[in-house]
Amino acid sequence: MSKYIMALDQGTTSSRCILFDKKGNSISSAQKEYTQIFPKPGWVEHDPMEIWSSQLSVAVEAMGKVRAHYTDIAAIGITNQRETTILWDRKTGEPVYNAIVWQCRRTADRIEKVKADGMDSVIKQRTGLVADAYFSASKIAWILENVEGAKERAKKGELAFGTVDTWLIWNLTKGAVHVTDYSNASRTMLFDIHKKCWDQELLDYFDIPALILPEVKPSSFLYGKTSVDVFGGEIPISGAAGDQQAALFGQCCFQQGEMKNTYGTGCFLLMNTGNVPVESNCGLVTTIAASISDDVDYALEGSVFVAGAAVQWLRDEMRMVRSAPQTAEYCEQVEDTGGVYLVPAFSGLGTPYWNPYARGITVGITRGTSKEHFIRATVESIAYQVYDLIEAMGKDFQIHVKELRVDGGASINDFLMQFQSDITGAHIIRPACIETTALGAAYLAGLAVGYWADLEEIKQNWQISREFQPEMEEEKKHKLIKGWKRAVKAAIVWADEEE
Repeated sequence: MSKYIMALDQGTTSSRCILFDKKGNSISSAQKEYTQIFPKPGWVEHDPMEIWSSQLSVAVEAMGKVRAHYTDIAAIGITNQRETTILWDRKTGEPVYNAIVWQCRRTADRIEKVKADGMDSVIKQRTGLVADAYFSASKIAWILENVEGAKERAKKGELAFGTVDTWLIWNLTKGAVHVTDYSNASRTMLFDIHKKCWDQELLDYFDIPALILPEVKPSSFLYGKTSVDVFGGEIPISGAAGDQQAALFGQCCFQQGEMKNTYGTGCFLLMNTGNVPVESNCGLVTTIAASISDDVDYALEGSVFVAGAAVQWLRDEMRMVRSAPQTAEYCEQVEDTGGVYLVPAFSGLGTPYWNPYARGITVGITRGTSKEHFIRATVESIAYQVYDLIEAMGKDFQIHVKELRVDGGASINDFLMQFQSDITGAHIIRPACIETTALGAAYLAGLAVGYWADLEEIKQNWQISREFQPEMEEEKKHKLIKGWKRAVKAAIVWADEEE
């Protein structure tokens, strides 16, 4: 049997490749950041060719580090930034426009029309999602309407649409396979999660030709094989899932009620709800979890748009730190934020507010406010936003969330994890492998080709690295949360005043 499973983890700010062994250990990895394009305030784009080239280069690099031959790779699993929208020419593979990223708010006005037309209730009922510019549908419509000739070419079947998983599979197979999985399809705002098919009424409403859409398959499925040109031989591509569903799978949250939170560019809290979709009354969305058959599981999800991205902003734009890990040191240098709150609504607010017009705001600044206070307020904002998600989850299920599995880059920040435990009152569990997004994709791919026998074998790999218990006094916690809620109101009022 081949030695490794290759996971391609195509994220919002970087492309990564990790080779995993049977025990779920990371044997080799490579990562490359790529260009973030901001044509206008609130607009975010990526170059699809750079996405592909960066992903291919890190795959080759990760293989090179351990001198792996293509025959050493049992299968490839793909996990990806979700909702990000790419349209390309079927013959040439040339994108017709830059990828419009999930964070992009350019179609917020279009969503207002969706709500005015009463289609938001149809969208929630069929797709499980709230009507928002975050999802793919309005992005596809924007490209078709704003790129010259795109609508006509789409109607003739000359163009293909895909989220990033579809784009990568297309390129890995040199255009032989046009496919996505249920988890990514469920994020487009065009997919009926109950009937498990593209919804014709929504396609007609957004004027999107069905001809451009990919085929939809389970997350663990043999989609095809890589072209010989890519790695020198054929490797099965047998796993694909949106990054958050992949992380839920990688955290072994296979049972109803189990949940995880991923600290990446954004933060995403997912709870497995079993084989029945559960509707939220508190701003959470219903989505399809990564599944190993046509009998899908569902999940409830809360979305924070800016989490780790706020730390990147501190590093790159504000130049307050040289590296993300430095933030923990600065946070420890002050007792608290000195009353400062930062709301990083750089691209609107997600769950439970769903306000695309809100913008970042800092409140509580005094003459005594220091750089350390500002950095700590930024890091704490991540935990507060996750608190909002957990609060919504608790209200929906009438439960107190006692345990939370965490993963993603920022979960290595012990200060953040302790503050998260203090603010939520939850027992935080960090696994030995925090790369659970990539690991989930690897598991899905490996199960499809028999590298792993079943879910039980996978569960044996999951190990705890560290746990965090709440230590903060209740009175202090409530006072801090109250201040956070006021700061969020200020960010929303700021946007309302502008309107």
